[in-house]
Amino acid sequence: MSALILPFQIPPESEIRASLHEVPPRYPALPSRIHLTTSELTPSPRFVVAPSRPRDASILRRRRPPPASASAEEHGRSPVSEEAEAREAVADLLLELGASADDSTEIAANSPVYVRSLIDGVRELDELPLWEWKAGDLSFKEKVYHMAMEKGDGGVLPFLESLGLSRVSSMNVARHLSSETLPSLINKVRFVKELLYPANNREMFIGKNSRRMMMHLTISSDDAIQQTLSFFEKMEARRGGLSMLGSKDASFPCLVESFPRLLQCSVELHWKPLASFFELVGIPKGHVGEILLQFPPVIFYDTEKDIKPRLSALRKVGIEEEDVSVVLLKYPWILSTCIQDNSEDIITFFDTEKVPKVSVHTAIKSWPHILGCSTDRMKSMIEQFGELGVKNKKLGRVIASSPQLLLKKPVEFMEVVLFMEELGLDKGTVGRILCRCPEIFAASIENTLQEKVKFLMDLGITRDHLPRIIRKYPEFLVCDSNITLPSRMTYLRKLGLSKKKLRSMVFRFSPLLGYSIDKVIQPKLKFLLYTMKQPLAKVVEYPRYFSYSLEKRIKPRYWVLKGRDIQCSLEDMLGKNDEKFAEEYMGIGRMLILPPQVPDGNDKR
Repeated sequence: MSALILPFQIPPESEIRASLHEVPPRYPALPSRIHLTTSELTPSPRFVVAPSRPRDASILRRRRPPPASASAEEHGRSPVSEEAEAREAVADLLLELGASADDSTEIAANSPVYVRSLIDGVRELDELPLWEWKAGDLSFKEKVYHMAMEKGDGGVLPFLESLGLSRVSSMNVARHLSSETLPSLINKVRFVKELLYPANNREMFIGKNSRRMMMHLTISSDDAIQQTLSFFEKMEARRGGLSMLGSKDASFPCLVESFPRLLQCSVELHWKPLASFFELVGIPKGHVGEILLQFPPVIFYDTEKDIKPRLSALRKVGIEEEDVSVVLLKYPWILSTCIQDNSEDIITFFDTEKVPKVSVHTAIKSWPHILGCSTDRMKSMIEQFGELGVKNKKLGRVIASSPQLLLKKPVEFMEVVLFMEELGLDKGTVGRILCRCPEIFAASIENTLQEKVKFLMDLGITRDHLPRIIRKYPEFLVCDSNITLPSRMTYLRKLGLSKKKLRSMVFRFSPLLGYSIDKVIQPKLKFLLYTMKQPLAKVVEYPRYFSYSLEKRIKPRYWVLKGRDIQCSLEDMLGKNDEKFAEEYMGIGRMLILPPQVPDGNDKR
């Protein structure tokens, strides 16, 4: 037999003897000395009673315990009742150690490996036999109780297992908790869970954002980021992966395994002050846990020495005090040393490229993940923009609008450029589209861009006409093709417009594809049909009608013409600027005052 070093200090023999005599009557005291031993077959510790006289060494050699059913049946017990008694014994011990009745029962019920180890230990002693007194004097439950008490873990091992930790992990973590009592540990875990996992339905965001931070990190990581990445890798290996980071049942055991020191931190002296600090800088109470889960090393940071100076340094990248909370929730890694150092390089890089600071600051606040991107990687993307004629101020507008483009791989960006050129757009036009709607170049070709082209072709637009439509309304390529586009076309079809007429309208005025039915199309059609008494064919002839403001242009000009009994086309009514309209229809050089709206009963229909 070989001695085993445990994380718990074994009390002197005199104290063990004294403690045994203090056990309640239902658990009689043990009369013999107790030693922890290990065997060649069973690596985990077992308690056996040392014999008072020499025995043959072969008797003390461990054997594998017989199956639970066989051993239980030999002693007239069923395996189910045996486990139930063992759980009751563990619950009784936990209750005596200070846990509440409910907590004791719950811990015992959720630590099956610990309970099974006690059952196996008792069974082995019964089988050899190695008890130094009449075994019949103790019930099975009493034997389990004594076995659990003499382990000396203070209830920590079954509690950690009940949290979801494996037996090996529980033993490793317990080494850090030798000074903790069971009641204080239970209360601490309860507080930490409430802080980390509030009921705010943000689980999906936490997992998605964590993946995004990992994916866009292209600089050398410091120790804190490396520890976080190791934690994320452990989460990915579990069922549900990183998507379960916001789930306490899934991620808390992994968090404790990765950062066991967090259970050493005092609730009053550390956890509460840390949470209060983040709330003070603007993080809502229910969102503090998001930062801690996505960047656990910050738990051990000193607020005065570590966090405050790093938050102050964010002003150099345009993040003011009122923006800190939003940026922290988007990118908790901004508190790490490597990200802080890289942010200075990012600012210097954009200064060299003569990008306006206001654009850079806007981009960082909108998408702080770019602070984890290396300047070499960013430079290659800037060069791609430059080939399309997008530089300096134009570049500033692009990155302020879609900073995530800086995080794309050059080859991915070029794939979109080639897609646009294959549609018949020249490089200059592609550059103008990049300035106007940069989100297009961050979209998926297969899932987004090709779907929009297919929608147009299904409508009857030929491939030769696609460039015109995209030039006039490139935003169409990032519209929601599954809901909004079909619903607009369906609405117009129900009004009596044929597919051919819709194709004609879209070809001549492609922004029609982006107008809201409720806010734009419906109210303007209602005014046209019921107040102006014009046929639907008028908007087929002049679909640009939908682009003008109903209250500021359509209605005022209509009432002017009606008051003068003038008939004209929609294009003549709306297409002229104010000066030309006043000169032609009012006989003056400028329309200074709009006439009052004439009430019309039909306008209320």
